[in-house]
Amino acid sequence: MIIVTTLLGGLGAVCRFLVDTAINKRNRLTIPLGTIVVNVTACLLMGLLTGWALSHAGSDGVRTLLGSGFLGGYSTFSTASVEGVRLLRSGRTVEGIVHTGGMLVISLAATLAGYALTI
Repeated sequence: MIIVTTLLGGLGAVCRFLVDTAINKRNRLTIPLGTIVVNVTACLLMGLLTGWALSHAGSDGVRTLLGSGFLGGYSTFSTASVEGVRLLRSGRTVEGIVHTGGMLVISLAATLAGYALTI
C-alpha cells in the first residue's frame, strides 16, 4: 500500500504541475491563479472522496490511497503560503491578502460543497 500511495502522490504532483502551468500561461491577473485552481480542485475532490468514503464501508484503503496519495501530491498549500508571503514582501499587500485569504475561504467552501454532493 505504501508503494501505491507513493506512486499516486507522484502522479498527483505531475497533475499539479500540468494544471498549474496551463492556468498560469493564460493568467492575466496579478496573483498566482494556478495554485488557487489546484488547491480549490484538490479540496473539492477531497470533499467528494470523504463523503463517498463515509457512506461506503470498507473504503479506508481507497480513501488513503487517493486522499493521502494522489490528493496529497496534487495539492500545494505550502507553495500557496510561499506565494502569499512573496506578494506581501514585495509590497503587494492587497494581492497577498486576496491570494491567501481568498484561497482559504474558497478551498473550505469547495471541500464542503464536495462533501455535500456525496451525502
